[in-house]
Amino acid sequence: MSGVYRTSLFRRGWPGLLAAALLVTAALAVGLGTTPDAVAGTTPAAPLGLAPVPVIAGPAATTDPVPPPPSPTPTPTPTLSMPNISPFPPSPPTDLAATATTTSVTLTWTASKMGCCAIEGYTVNYWEAFNDVGNTPVVVGNVTTAKITLGIGPGREYRFWVTARDSVGHVSASSESVTVVTPVTDTGPDTVPPSAPTNLTASNVTATTATLTWSPGTDNTAVTGYNVYRFDGVFVSTLLATVPTTSYTVPLLNGVRNQFYVRARDAVGNVSIASNSVRVNPSTPPTTAPPPEQVCRVTYRNQSEWPGGFLADVTLRNIGPTPYNGWTLTFNLNGGQQVTGSWSATVTQSGTTVTARNLTWNATVPPGASTTFGIYGRWTTSNPPPTLFLLNGSPCGLG
Repeated sequence: MSGVYRTSLFRRGWPGLLAAALLVTAALAVGLGTTPDAVAGTTPAAPLGLAPVPVIAGPAATTDPVPPPPSPTPTPTPTLSMPNISPFPPSPPTDLAATATTTSVTLTWTASKMGCCAIEGYTVNYWEAFNDVGNTPVVVGNVTTAKITLGIGPGREYRFWVTARDSVGHVSASSESVTVVTPVTDTGPDTVPPSAPTNLTASNVTATTATLTWSPGTDNTAVTGYNVYRFDGVFVSTLLATVPTTSYTVPLLNGVRNQFYVRARDAVGNVSIASNSVRVNPSTPPTTAPPPEQVCRVTYRNQSEWPGGFLADVTLRNIGPTPYNGWTLTFNLNGGQQVTGSWSATVTQSGTTVTARNLTWNATVPPGASTTFGIYGRWTTSNPPPTLFLLNGSPCGLG
């Protein structure tokens, strides 16, 4: 009967359990703010015994699609300019020529041939002769002539050369150079400089001088002389002389650069391009060997003198480091004396030269020791003492 009891209890209590379950479900739906009907955009039906729960419509409840975020603007990639690495510069200009006035030089040349790129222009370079400070290069366009005035003066020599450049910066090799000398006048009577002297050489060089010689220059009228210059090797030229011939002896100085060149000149003062230059080193005088160290000293005394006669003794002292092992002493008697006898030496005379040689017993003279011999004879003019004594060919001191 217990089973009937349980069934009967369940049948009587199930409506209350169902109502409780619906209340819990409704509370959860309100707390979550959504129901199956709300998702569909409708008002849900209220659970049994509850008022309907309103649904607030908003963006999250719409069925329209959400627009995508805007696409980012792409960052532009920089374009790199690659250097031109073409190995083909322009060819060098050719046929460079020059004409000069007192204050300008006009150059002409044959245009370069392009390499990789179009030729943009030319650069004219120039130096004044015997001057290590170059002039500022002159930049010109794509032309084949240029008139240069900067730094140009009368009677001066310049060397010019030209290079080409293209549109990307390539520079050609240099043209052949051309050398020009400006006239000293533009109005006459003579505006043509002489030609340059050639073959300048130096000879007869001593410690103080050298002789320069050269081949002559020519002129449309006449060469009247030659200017001879010393150049210091930097930028100073000194005019040493103007001579009418083709040779000149120059002084050589110590402590300076003895470099020389020559220019021909005409009657109005036009000068030529310089000759070749020569550098001369003074000759070194031969070294004189010092005299040998004296190893002897001689004392000559007139012991007695009378009209027409004399008697003298000669003392030879060894002041050297080694002994004499045999000796020969020579001297001159320049007053007309004639030796007729001697003692303690063998003495002979030839003209004015007297030679005395040791005897056996006094052949050796140790260092610091001395030996004495004597002479006598006659005189006619005077009886002065000798002034030079030579021991075995070497001079001795006196006294």
